[in-house]
Amino acid sequence: MNDRIKEDINLLPNKSGCYQMFDDNNEIIYIGKAKNLKNRVSQYFLRPQSGKTFAMVSHVDHFEIIITKSEKEAFILEMNLIQKYLPRYNILLKDDKHYPYIAIYKVKDPYISIARNLKDKKCKYYGPFPISTNAYDTVNILNKLFPLRKCNKVPKTPCLYYHLGQCLAPCINKIEQSSYNKIINDIETFLKGDNKNVLDELKKKMNQYSENLDFENASEIKKYYDAIKHINDRQTVELFDKIDRDIFAYNIRDNYLSLSNFIYRKGILIGKRNFVYEIIDDINDFVSDLILQYYAFNIVPSEVVVSNEDIKNNLSGILDSRVIVPIKGKLFEILNSVINNAKEDLDEHFVSARLEDDKLELLTELGNILNIKTPLTIELFDNSHLQGTNAIGAMVCFKNGEPVKRNYRKYNIESYNKKDDLSSMKEVLYRRYSRLKEENGPYPDLIILDGGKTQLEIGKEVLNELRLNINIVGLVKSDKHKTSGLIDTNFNEYYFDDNKPIFYMLTRMQDEVHRYAITSHIKKRNKGMFIDIYDKIKGIGPKKKELLNKTFPTMKELYDAKLEEFEQILPKALAIKLYEYLHGDIKDE
Repeated sequence: MNDRIKEDINLLPNKSGCYQMFDDNNEIIYIGKAKNLKNRVSQYFLRPQSGKTFAMVSHVDHFEIIITKSEKEAFILEMNLIQKYLPRYNILLKDDKHYPYIAIYKVKDPYISIARNLKDKKCKYYGPFPISTNAYDTVNILNKLFPLRKCNKVPKTPCLYYHLGQCLAPCINKIEQSSYNKIINDIETFLKGDNKNVLDELKKKMNQYSENLDFENASEIKKYYDAIKHINDRQTVELFDKIDRDIFAYNIRDNYLSLSNFIYRKGILIGKRNFVYEIIDDINDFVSDLILQYYAFNIVPSEVVVSNEDIKNNLSGILDSRVIVPIKGKLFEILNSVINNAKEDLDEHFVSARLEDDKLELLTELGNILNIKTPLTIELFDNSHLQGTNAIGAMVCFKNGEPVKRNYRKYNIESYNKKDDLSSMKEVLYRRYSRLKEENGPYPDLIILDGGKTQLEIGKEVLNELRLNINIVGLVKSDKHKTSGLIDTNFNEYYFDDNKPIFYMLTRMQDEVHRYAITSHIKKRNKGMFIDIYDKIKGIGPKKKELLNKTFPTMKELYDAKLEEFEQILPKALAIKLYEYLHGDIKDE
C-alpha cells in the first residue's frame, strides 16, 4: 500500500457510492459499489486478501470514488461504468439479456410473439425462459389454440390461418374488443399455469372427432393435448401460491462459486440457471452483485428468495421486490434443493474440467512471450467472399479474453479486385484505424491478422502509413489451415505446443473471427439473392422487398412459403407470380 492510498483511505466518507481501482498505467481494473465507501474500500487494503482479490489489490496504484444519493443509484452507476470500461477483474454475467420472453402485444388487433427486448410498453411479458425451446413450443401451442392474428401486419385478404380456424381475420372482419379481451384473458390464464380448462376442451374435441371417425383431426388435436401435458410434466417442483419468484443459492469450492437460480412464475418452475465464477471480493457482496447484474437484464419478480440475511440486506434497498430468507416450510425445502443444485453444478465443472482457464493469466503470459504489455484488448481480422462476390471484411474484439460483440465490425469490400485477400485486408485495416485515429482511439493492445507473413507486411504498411504504434502479429497456419502459432513484425515465430491453454485461447479467437466473417458473408449473399429474385418480378418495389425480407429472412423460409402467406404481403396477382417463379413455373420477366 503506497502513500497515496494511505492518504486517500483517511479521506473516505461514510456515504454510499462507487469506487474505481486504477493500476499504474491509469487503467481501471475494478469497479465496485458500497453502502459505506469508507468501510468497504478500506477493507481491501487493511485486511489480508487471497486469490483473485489479492491479485487485484496488488495491482492497485490508486483509487477514485463517486458519491451517490442512495445505494440504488450507486448500483445503476456501477453497472453503467462496468459496461463502459469492462475492467479486467469485474465479473460479467453471460447470456442473461438473451433469455426469451413470451409477449402479448396489446394493440388494436393483438397478437403473441417471442420477445427479447422488454422495453415495449404495449406488451405484457411472461418469462424469462432459460431454455428457449420451451418459450417457442409454448407460443406455437398458443397460436394454434387461440385465434389471434399471426401476421406482423394486418393484410387486406384472409390467410391460411383463417381457413384453419386459427385466426379471427381482422383483415376482413370487425372484431369486438370484448372478444379480444376474453382471448387475452384465456391466454394469460394459460400462461399462469391454469390450463386444465384447455386440456378438458381439447380432450372433449378429440373424443368428438374420434366418435365421428375423423381420425385425422383427432390426431391433430392429440398433438396439442400431448404438447401441453409435456409442458406440465416438466414442472418438477410446484408451489401453489401463484407468486412470481426467483430463488438464489450458492456453493463454494477452491475459491470458485456456483450460483444457482430457480425461476418460478405463477408458482410453476419454468427454468433453472447456474453460473460458476472465481471469487473476488467478499462472498456475500460478490453474490449480491451477481444477482443485481442478473436483474439489469431481466424483469424483477414480486419475490426474490436468497440463502442468508447479509445478501437479503444488500438487495433489499435496491430491488423493487420482496426479498426473503425462508427458515421453514415448503420454500425452505426448495431453497435447500437450489443449494444442492449449485453444489452438483460446481462438482460437475471440476470433474469434467469445464472451468475456464484464467484468461488474465494467459493474456499476461502471452504478453511476456511477445515482449509486449498484457494485451487486454485484442482485435482480429478475417475476410470472406465467393469467387470475389459479396466480399466482406470482419473484425472481432476481445476484452480480457472475452468477446465484446458490440465492438464487432464488418466492412463491405470496395476495392476493384475483391478476390485479392491482401488488397481487401489492406482496405479494411486502413478504414478501421484511420477512423479510430480521427476519433482519437481507443486503440487495441494487439492486432491479430488471419494470415502469415504476407498479411503481416500489409498490416505493417497500413500502420506505418497512419503513423500508429500498435502491436500486430499474424497467425501461423499448419498444412491443414489450423492455427499453430504467431509471427511478429520481425518475423519471429512463436509456437505453443508446450502451452496448450494459450494455444486453445488463440484458436477460439481465430474460430470466432472466422465464424463472424463467414456468417456476415452469407447474410450479404442471401440478401443479394433475395434482391435478385424480387427484381425479376415486376411490381415488387422497395417497401414490399423490405417487408418480404422481414417475413422470410432465409432462402429456405422463402422457398417453403405457401401462396397464402405471400398473399398476406402482396396483391394476389403478384403473390402468384412470385410463388410460380420460385417453383420454376414461369420465366424471368
